[in-house]
Parts: sequence; C-alpha cells; structure tokens
Amino acid sequence: MNTTTSTHTSAQAAAIKPSIINTTMINKITIVVFVLLALLPFQNAVYDLFMMKVFCFAIFAASVNLLLGFSGLLSFGHAAFFGTSAYVTAHAMKEWGVTPELGLLVGVIASTALGYVFGSLAIRRQGIYFAMITLALAQVVYFIATQLPFTNGEDGIQGVPRGYFLGLFDLSNSSHMYWFALGVFIVAFLLIQRVVRSPFGQVLKSIRENEPRAISLGYDVDRYKLMAFTISAGLAGLGGGLKSLVLQLASLGDVFWHTSGEAVLMTILGGIGTLWGPVLGAAIVINLQNYLANLGGWSTIATGAIFVVCVLAFRRGIVGEISHRLNIRL
Repeated sequence: MNTTTSTHTSAQAAAIKPSIINTTMINKITIVVFVLLALLPFQNAVYDLFMMKVFCFAIFAASVNLLLGFSGLLSFGHAAFFGTSAYVTAHAMKEWGVTPELGLLVGVIASTALGYVFGSLAIRRQGIYFAMITLALAQVVYFIATQLPFTNGEDGIQGVPRGYFLGLFDLSNSSHMYWFALGVFIVAFLLIQRVVRSPFGQVLKSIRENEPRAISLGYDVDRYKLMAFTISAGLAGLGGGLKSLVLQLASLGDVFWHTSGEAVLMTILGGIGTLWGPVLGAAIVINLQNYLANLGGWSTIATGAIFVVCVLAFRRGIVGEISHRLNIRL
C-alpha cells in the first residue's frame, strides 16, 4: 500500500514539475519583454507612436482572444465596444475636462455595460449564429454613432486632449504618453493572464472543449459565457479608450465591422489561445498597414495574401507554433 502511494505521489510530482518550470519561464519572458518595452523611448529604432498604437490594438486583440481562444466564442462585434469606449473617453476628455485615467474609466464602464447587454442576447446562440448576432448588434451601434450629435458623424471627435495623468504628468509629452500606454497594456495583459490561470479560466476552457460535459458537471455555462463576454468587452473598451488618447481621435472607423475583423485577424495570426499571440499579431498587422499604405486599395489584398501564407505555414499561429515546438505555454 505504501509503495503504491509513494509511486502515485512521485507521478503527481513529476506532472507538476514541468508546469512549474513552464510558469517560471513564462514569467521571466514576460518581465524581460516588459523591461525592453520600457526602454524603447531611449532609442530611435522604433517610433513611440507606432508602439503606442500597437499597445492599443494588442489589448483589443487580446480581448477577442479571451473570448475566442479560451471560451470558443467568435465575435464579429467587438468594434462596438472598442468604438464606444473611444467615443466616450474622447468626449469626457474634451468636453468634461477629466483626467486621462478617469476618461479611460468612464469609457471602460460604458463598454462593459454595453457588453453585458449584448452578451445577454448573444450567448443564447452558438457558432455562426453567435457571430452573426454580435455583428448585427455592432452594426446597430455603428448606425447610432452616425446619428448622435456628440460623435460629429464622419468627422469624429478630433483634437482630443491627453491631459495630465494623476494631475501631474503631462501626456502631451511623447515619452510620458508612451509609458502611460505601456502601463495600461501591462495591466491589461496581467489581468488576462490572471483570468486565464484562475479556476474561472479553467471552466472557460472546459466549456470550449466540451460544453455538454461542463453542463453535466453542474456549471452554469451561460453565466460563465456572459461573464467572459462582459470582461472581454471591458478590455476591448480599454483598448479603444487608450487609442482615442494616443491618436487624439475617435471616429466611425472605430465602430466599423472591419475593425472587428482586424482584431480576429491579429488573434489568428499570432496564435489563438496564447497570451502573447494577439500582441505579436497586432504588431505585425499594424506594421503591414504602415508599410503597405502606399499601395492604396491593394494594401488590403497584400495583407490578406500575407495572412494566408502565415496561416498555411503556421497552423497554430506564429506564437502558437513556437509554443508547440518548444513545449512551453506562451
């Protein structure tokens, strides 16, 4: 009996050890990446504005990945949350004169509330029906955005002031704005990491893998889906609000369905179900948009062709493929 118990204990220890090693390695990689990003303003290799835009869309893509990669729900309507927060944050900053952290908070609250409403309607369906409902609801938001007076229609809200963070740091300074954007990105990344590794995240994964079995185990699947959708909407709003501060603009493009498609593209390109995949995907897509801008309408075709090649070469996404080959979770 003692021999059996000892063998079982050894097997458990052997199973746990690789997991601990993986977690430690991920934490070290994360810290190194964050430190390198913090040092970027001190060199001239990359434009601060480019990296700030990457942070905004990385948060946005990560919010889509939280829903798609860890819950198995494909949403084509996340631009509604991204754009709503962008408009609300821009309006609060320009008309109410609030500080940037309060402007972001108001935008996130608005997108989270909208996400709860949309989620309550959408989670009743699955698969393509879920995706189509989110797309339809997002188009309703787009139509409303064209009609509301404070959005200024096709002109959008321009010249959004960045304000003073905590009333002390002038975000009109490029370096200050960069570190503020990096700080928001780090907070969002760590929040997602915490959610994914928590018992709640494990339940989401079980729902993704086998929903009937999760139901048979007694989990309220619809409730978990709604919570995941609401959190995802809030994170998308965080990216949208930050974008309106970085680019000092909130426009109809932020709530257009094409923006949702770009976020899904970033997620797939980087790697669905990975933490760093959406970040890398956002960096690649935005970089392509910048370099291919001179091609005009052909830039979309070129981006699509590159995307097809990447998907064929990296079936799990770029980060997903690296993670699989090195046997570590990224």
